[in-house]
Amino acid sequence: MNDETLLELSRKIGLALKQRGATVTTAESCTGGWVAKVITDIAGSSAWFERSFVTYSNEAKEQMAGVRSQTLNEHGAVSKETVCEMALGAQRAASADYAIAISGIAGPDGGTSVKPVGTVWFAFADADRRIVTRCECFAGDRDAVRRQATAYALQTLWQQFLQNT
Repeated sequence: MNDETLLELSRKIGLALKQRGATVTTAESCTGGWVAKVITDIAGSSAWFERSFVTYSNEAKEQMAGVRSQTLNEHGAVSKETVCEMALGAQRAASADYAIAISGIAGPDGGTSVKPVGTVWFAFADADRRIVTRCECFAGDRDAVRRQATAYALQTLWQQFLQNT
Protein backbone atom coordinates (compact mmCIF):
# COMPACT_ATOMS: atom_id res chain seq x y z
CA MET A 1 0.00 0.00 0.00
CA ASN A 2 1.50 3.31 -1.03
CA ASP A 3 1.62 6.46 1.10
CA GLU A 4 -1.35 8.13 -0.60
CA THR A 5 -3.54 5.07 -0.07
CA LEU A 6 -2.54 4.98 3.61
CA LEU A 7 -3.43 8.67 3.94
CA GLU A 8 -6.79 8.18 2.24
CA LEU A 9 -7.61 5.32 4.62
CA SER A 10 -6.56 7.47 7.56
CA ARG A 11 -8.83 10.29 6.32
CA LYS A 12 -11.82 7.90 6.19
CA ILE A 13 -11.04 6.62 9.69
CA GLY A 14 -10.75 10.17 10.99
CA LEU A 15 -14.06 11.21 9.47
CA ALA A 16 -15.85 8.19 10.92
CA LEU A 17 -14.35 8.77 14.37
CA LYS A 18 -15.15 12.49 14.28
CA GLN A 19 -18.76 11.79 13.28
CA ARG A 20 -19.07 9.45 16.28
CA GLY A 21 -17.27 11.80 18.66
CA ALA A 22 -14.84 8.93 19.26
CA THR A 23 -11.08 8.63 19.62
CA VAL A 24 -8.41 6.04 18.87
CA THR A 25 -5.02 5.34 20.38
CA THR A 26 -2.19 3.03 19.38
CA ALA A 27 0.34 0.87 21.21
CA GLU A 28 2.99 0.00 18.66
CA SER A 29 6.10 -2.10 18.85
CA CYS A 30 7.51 -3.28 15.51
CA THR A 31 5.86 -0.45 13.58
CA GLY A 32 7.60 2.11 15.79
CA GLY A 33 4.78 4.63 15.68
CA TRP A 34 4.09 4.38 11.94
CA VAL A 35 0.32 3.99 12.48
CA ALA A 36 0.31 7.09 14.69
CA LYS A 37 2.35 8.95 12.05
CA VAL A 38 -0.14 8.15 9.30
CA ILE A 39 -3.04 9.16 11.54
CA THR A 40 -1.42 12.46 12.52
CA ASP A 41 -0.51 13.26 8.91
CA ILE A 42 -4.18 14.22 8.58
CA ALA A 43 -4.89 17.84 9.48
CA GLY A 44 -7.35 18.03 12.37
CA SER A 45 -6.49 14.57 13.70
CA SER A 46 -6.26 15.99 17.21
CA ALA A 47 -10.07 15.82 17.25
CA TRP A 48 -9.89 12.01 17.24
CA PHE A 49 -6.33 11.11 18.20
CA GLU A 50 -4.66 12.34 21.37
CA ARG A 51 -1.75 10.01 22.02
CA SER A 52 0.16 6.91 21.08
CA PHE A 53 2.51 4.57 22.86
CA VAL A 54 5.64 3.26 21.14
CA THR A 55 6.40 0.28 23.34
CA TYR A 56 9.39 -1.22 21.61
CA SER A 57 10.98 -2.88 24.63
CA ASN A 58 9.32 -5.26 27.08
CA GLU A 59 9.91 -2.70 29.82
CA ALA A 60 8.03 -0.08 27.81
CA LYS A 61 5.17 -2.52 27.22
CA GLU A 62 4.90 -2.98 30.99
CA GLN A 63 5.32 0.68 31.96
CA MET A 64 3.31 2.39 29.24
CA ALA A 65 0.70 -0.18 28.20
CA GLY A 66 0.23 -2.15 31.38
CA VAL A 67 1.42 -5.51 30.06
CA ARG A 68 2.11 -7.88 32.94
CA SER A 69 5.65 -9.26 33.21
CA GLN A 70 4.10 -12.71 33.67
CA THR A 71 2.43 -12.38 30.26
CA LEU A 72 5.71 -11.43 28.60
CA ASN A 73 7.58 -14.25 30.36
CA GLU A 74 5.00 -16.91 29.50
CA HIS A 75 3.99 -15.86 25.98
CA GLY A 76 6.63 -13.44 24.72
CA ALA A 77 6.30 -9.96 23.30
CA VAL A 78 4.95 -11.24 19.99
CA SER A 79 1.80 -12.99 21.15
CA LYS A 80 -1.96 -12.72 21.29
CA GLU A 81 -1.85 -12.32 25.06
CA THR A 82 0.63 -9.45 24.94
CA VAL A 83 -1.18 -7.44 22.25
CA CYS A 84 -4.48 -7.87 24.10
CA GLU A 85 -2.95 -6.35 27.22
CA MET A 86 -1.28 -3.63 25.13
CA ALA A 87 -4.57 -2.64 23.51
CA LEU A 88 -6.54 -2.51 26.74
CA GLY A 89 -3.71 -0.77 28.60
CA ALA A 90 -3.30 1.91 25.94
CA GLN A 91 -7.05 2.37 25.68
CA ARG A 92 -7.29 2.86 29.44
CA ALA A 93 -4.27 5.20 29.64
CA ALA A 94 -5.50 7.35 26.75
CA SER A 95 -9.20 7.19 27.70
CA ALA A 96 -9.82 6.29 24.06
CA ASP A 97 -12.82 4.60 22.52
CA TYR A 98 -10.71 2.41 20.22
CA ALA A 99 -7.21 1.01 20.45
CA ILE A 100 -4.82 -0.71 18.08
CA ALA A 101 -1.91 -2.77 19.42
CA ILE A 102 0.86 -4.21 17.25
CA SER A 103 3.83 -6.42 18.15
CA GLY A 104 5.88 -8.40 15.70
CA ILE A 105 9.19 -9.44 14.22
CA ALA A 106 10.11 -7.09 11.38
CA GLY A 107 13.55 -8.62 10.85
CA PRO A 108 15.99 -9.17 9.50
CA ASP A 109 16.85 -10.98 12.75
CA GLY A 110 14.78 -12.28 15.64
CA GLY A 111 12.67 -14.88 13.92
CA THR A 112 12.31 -18.50 15.02
CA SER A 113 10.67 -21.56 13.50
CA VAL A 114 7.58 -20.85 15.64
CA LYS A 115 7.60 -17.08 15.03
CA PRO A 116 9.41 -16.37 11.77
CA VAL A 117 10.41 -12.91 10.60
CA GLY A 118 7.26 -11.21 9.37
CA THR A 119 5.04 -12.54 12.17
CA VAL A 120 2.91 -9.72 13.56
CA TRP A 121 0.17 -9.89 16.19
CA PHE A 122 -2.59 -7.28 16.27
CA ALA A 123 -5.26 -6.50 18.84
CA PHE A 124 -8.13 -4.07 18.41
CA ALA A 125 -10.30 -2.87 21.28
CA ASP A 126 -13.62 -1.13 20.80
CA ALA A 127 -15.63 1.22 22.99
CA ASP A 128 -17.14 -1.75 24.86
CA ARG A 129 -13.62 -3.10 25.58
CA ARG A 130 -14.18 -6.05 23.25
CA ILE A 131 -10.99 -7.36 21.71
CA VAL A 132 -10.39 -8.68 18.21
CA THR A 133 -7.01 -10.30 17.56
CA ARG A 134 -5.27 -11.29 14.37
CA CYS A 135 -1.90 -12.79 13.50
CA GLU A 136 -0.36 -12.25 10.09
CA CYS A 137 2.94 -13.26 8.54
CA PHE A 138 4.11 -10.64 6.06
CA ALA A 139 6.78 -11.14 3.42
CA GLY A 140 9.62 -8.86 2.48
CA ASP A 141 12.34 -6.85 4.16
CA ARG A 142 12.01 -4.89 7.40
CA ASP A 143 10.45 -1.86 5.73
CA ALA A 144 7.96 -4.01 3.81
CA VAL A 145 6.86 -5.88 6.94
CA ARG A 146 6.38 -2.63 8.87
CA ARG A 147 4.47 -0.96 6.00
CA GLN A 148 2.20 -3.99 5.56
CA ALA A 149 1.55 -4.12 9.32
CA THR A 150 0.64 -0.42 9.34
CA ALA A 151 -1.72 -0.86 6.41
CA TYR A 152 -3.27 -3.99 7.93
CA ALA A 153 -3.90 -2.21 11.24
CA LEU A 154 -5.64 0.72 9.59
CA GLN A 155 -7.64 -1.48 7.21
CA THR A 156 -8.82 -3.70 10.04
CA LEU A 157 -9.86 -0.77 12.23
CA TRP A 158 -11.83 0.61 9.29
CA GLN A 159 -13.42 -2.65 8.12
CA GLN A 160 -14.16 -4.28 11.48
CA PHE A 161 -15.16 -1.27 13.56
CA LEU A 162 -15.95 1.88 11.60
CA GLN A 163 -17.23 1.06 8.12
CA ASN A 164 -21.01 0.75 7.89
CA THR A 165 -21.57 1.24 11.61
